[in-house]
Amino acid sequence: MRERRQIKGEFSSGSHLRLRTVPDMRVLVVADDVQMAAAIRRSLRTVNAIGDVAGTSTGAYAMLADTAYDVIVLDMVLPDADGFATCRRLRNDGDWTPIVMLSARTTADDRLRSLHAGADAYLTKPFAFGELLARLRAVARRDPAERPVIVKVGSLRLDPASAQVWRGKQEIRLSAREFALLEAFMRSPGQILGHSQLLDTAWEIGHEYRSNVIEVYVRYLREKIDRPFGLRSLETVRGLGYRLRSDGGR
Repeated sequence: MRERRQIKGEFSSGSHLRLRTVPDMRVLVVADDVQMAAAIRRSLRTVNAIGDVAGTSTGAYAMLADTAYDVIVLDMVLPDADGFATCRRLRNDGDWTPIVMLSARTTADDRLRSLHAGADAYLTKPFAFGELLARLRAVARRDPAERPVIVKVGSLRLDPASAQVWRGKQEIRLSAREFALLEAFMRSPGQILGHSQLLDTAWEIGHEYRSNVIEVYVRYLREKIDRPFGLRSLETVRGLGYRLRSDGGR
């Protein structure tokens, strides 16, 4: 078993976290910021992970054609295409390698747009390496399986591309965070999702939020996707979290 290491974040001043080492993984860092890419690559070595670097989206496509990666770190700003376009092209080409998008933009709309493009996680700059590593570990555990264009659970339908949700034929208006949480539930019907998993879905690491924020947003969702239709789909599993009924609600 590898020893535990303490790693100081290289991307935000004075930040350090005690981290568990991770299994070897191969990471493709797509960024034209030479200093940031080099810092990520150095930090990956400290946890026995391999980091390769591409400075353009074109270079990333070429490297992905030759090498299987566990996860991609994709900067939003590239010289030949932005992160949204790069991510969409990879997904359209059938490449479902997990992607962590990096951006200086902090709005919920930008985060949601990146998820709609096919990213698995979104991290704002500046960040500590511990934050990035937590995202890499989380998404690398997922199977890189193709995601359906329209997600369906019972009478609920969700379109990630257009950020639309319907119960039957009735469209339901959701905020960006409500949508992100519902998508997490609908991609794992019948499975219990804990508070930490749900926080990772819609909130940045280090974001200031109330301790009951998940409970509050689950209540918001119930008021929109269940109550108007006389249904109960989101269940509370005491002490563990929440789950969406696999039948979409009765």
